[in-house]
Amino acid sequence: MPDKVLLTVGSVLRGDDALGPMLAKMMVDGPDTGWTVIDGGQTPEDELRTIRRMVPEVVVVVDAADMGLETGAIRRLTAADVAESFLITTHALPMTFLLDQLNQSAGNVVFLGVQPEDTTFFNPLTSAVKRAVEELYDRFADGGNLETYPLYKQATSDKNSR
Repeated sequence: MPDKVLLTVGSVLRGDDALGPMLAKMMVDGPDTGWTVIDGGQTPEDELRTIRRMVPEVVVVVDAADMGLETGAIRRLTAADVAESFLITTHALPMTFLLDQLNQSAGNVVFLGVQPEDTTFFNPLTSAVKRAVEELYDRFADGGNLETYPLYKQATSDKNSR
């Protein structure tokens, strides 16, 4: 069974929300990185059964999240961040539900949010979000050290203290 799962979230029809499916495609088309990639699309909760059967050590979820930061910013978020800050995502069930369920199935769950600029239907990815996806791909290809991405709470408290 895989010990590292990447679960991407998003809609290919909604501008910057397509970042998840784009990352999944890059990961699948590229050289083997040791990550099992699941493109959860707009309903990532449909993949919970599959992930539960895998019992992975780590699950990384990547999704667009409106955090009020510069376009393309990448932050590590917790379920509490999502609930307390009312972060907006574009899929069917709340992200807190998905994260709580994943935490019951994996040793470690990491949620990476990428700040979108435009999630309008039929628009392309913005250049800043495309660069963020390429950065994420490189990070996963190099082993997936995600600790260097700032925590959302730390990033927002630093921003507010200036």
